[in-house]
Amino acid sequence: MSDWRRVLRTDPVMADLMETHGEVSLTLADDPFRRLVVSIINQQVSTASAEAIRERAFDLLGEVTPETVLDADREALRDAGLSGTKVDYLRNAAAAFRDLDLSRTAFDGRSDEAVVEALTEITGVGRWTAEMCCMFALGREDVLPLGDLAVRRGLEDLYDCDSREAMRSVAETWRPYRSYATLYVWAHYEA
Repeated sequence: MSDWRRVLRTDPVMADLMETHGEVSLTLADDPFRRLVVSIINQQVSTASAEAIRERAFDLLGEVTPETVLDADREALRDAGLSGTKVDYLRNAAAAFRDLDLSRTAFDGRSDEAVVEALTEITGVGRWTAEMCCMFALGREDVLPLGDLAVRRGLEDLYDCDSREAMRSVAETWRPYRSYATLYVWAHYEA
């Protein structure tokens, strides 16, 4: 049994979730920039809306690169369903990826918090977006995204938590594998 499974099974609620939902995996995105774009599109919209907008925007862009985002017609991106603000956020991220070293290698050896701090320097990238990148672009195993409504609601339901402090306390037993626990909380919430 892998380390993360052994750690999570020490929590009876999490052990039940593991039995109910089966195997989860922390799937690493092929391209960190594309994953950041996905996270920006997903900000504060329903999963279904985000998927529809992402599909239209990606069809428009073709290959999703900093260059294609910067070269894309603003109104065409708006017509794909992005707000003007999100178009600006995507362009800010594209400029940052073009001008700075935001590669996986650049973040090797840096703490999750240092990565979050670096990414949130980009206007339009908040903590939640940076944490999604930590999990899915960098494969970080110990992220607890309490800015995610589904995570908070799932923890409220599963553990009767009434504050973020209580949620953090529950999640301490999952260290250093809180990302995997988050996947199970999402699975519970979506079921």
